[in-house]
Amino acid sequence: MASPLGPSIQSSNLRSPFLGGANGICVPKVAISRVGFMRKTVECKESRIGKQPIPVPSNVTLTMEGQNLSVKGPLGQLAITYPREVKVDREDSGILRVKKVVETRRANQMHGLFRTLTDNMVVGVSKGFEKKLQLIGVGYRATVEGKDIVLNLGFSHPVRMTIPDGLVVKVEENTRITVSGYNKSDIGQFAAAIRKWRPPEPYKGKGVKYADEIVRRKEGKAGKKK
Repeated sequence: MASPLGPSIQSSNLRSPFLGGANGICVPKVAISRVGFMRKTVECKESRIGKQPIPVPSNVTLTMEGQNLSVKGPLGQLAITYPREVKVDREDSGILRVKKVVETRRANQMHGLFRTLTDNMVVGVSKGFEKKLQLIGVGYRATVEGKDIVLNLGFSHPVRMTIPDGLVVKVEENTRITVSGYNKSDIGQFAAAIRKWRPPEPYKGKGVKYADEIVRRKEGKAGKKK
């Protein structure tokens, strides 16, 4: 007997262990088409930082050899090696541009990173960088003795740190420290090493903090209510 639902539906007798008998179940015969997936090529956007030009002052000398760049200025000399994903070109106007060689995700990441590193080198050897710290606490003070900086931070003994080559450390009013030089990375690492001895605590703000750092304060434990 033909099924009343149409020619594409066939009646089938299946035994159900729960119902205990043969039931008329209509199983549709529908042709399933093959599903295909379309691949879409995603283009990497150019880094907004990486595409910015790097101005070179007249008192800075550049030496380019393949993937190596050397920058020399009145304050010092720095060098960098670029990965194969990016390259640096010098235009006729004298500015530098960091460009991508391939269109990959890593190349997009390296583009902005090495543009920033190159700009820090040019600015460092021509103008220099500095990082300021401040000591907050009763009895906290710092002094410079030769090539060492001595910190009194509430320990049983003073903390003595050797100043790396290429850096200049000055102390004002015994509580304000200025770290300056031409290598921005070395300045940041040495300033972080000083701060690490006594990071600012959130209740009274005591410790070593950056001059522009904002310490989030916490409320102390309240006394028992009577």
